[in-house]
Amino acid sequence: MKDPIGQAILDFARTGKNKDIIVKSDICDDDVIPSSYLFRSFEEMPLIEQIALKKCTGNVLDVGAAAGIHTSYLKEQELDVRCIDISEKSVEYLKSVGHSAEKTNFFEVEEQKFDTVLMLMNGLGIAGSLSNLDLTLLKAKSLLKENGRIIADSSDIKYLYQDDDGSMLIDLNTEYYGNFKFQMVYDEHISDWFDWLYVDFDKLQLVANKIGLSVEKIYEEDNHYLVEIKMAL
Repeated sequence: MKDPIGQAILDFARTGKNKDIIVKSDICDDDVIPSSYLFRSFEEMPLIEQIALKKCTGNVLDVGAAAGIHTSYLKEQELDVRCIDISEKSVEYLKSVGHSAEKTNFFEVEEQKFDTVLMLMNGLGIAGSLSNLDLTLLKAKSLLKENGRIIADSSDIKYLYQDDDGSMLIDLNTEYYGNFKFQMVYDEHISDWFDWLYVDFDKLQLVANKIGLSVEKIYEEDNHYLVEIKMAL
């Protein structure tokens, strides 16, 4: 009962009936994800996702694969893709449609090295907080082949705190304004509250550079940006 995303995926796959997933936050108003959005085609994806997928090469680790739409496109391009998710029901669906999928936490992935580690849908958020971003990037770095890259996105959400005059209304007792807590609700399926990070580009670059990674911003729109992260020369 704590796997709302996975249940939404299974239900839509079986029935085709579109239902809402409610995203609750400790900071802002509730958001809604239609379950059909988890099954969007490449043509229906935002440009930032299309650019990210076209940047992928070689063998790919799709982190937080959900219904596998990114994996499906990459396999159509004849790339070798391994996908992971912490949702048991998502992985059940991924395996049912022929994907190489495993229920595992990103921080527990071992053994295999990848040309591309793909972290989309504000994928850097799995760090949970700014204080854990360095460990998250170090883990991703450990999974890269010599010339591999991390393709990831995040958002600078400081606009949520800006007053009409441009000043920032931020609680100075918090570690960082991009540290969020979320909860997912789908029918009677309710997740635990979980930590999620939205990191601004300058902070990301600072943390990455300290651990021997270089960061290039390759696309940005409406405070949402896409990066390519590589081993620093």
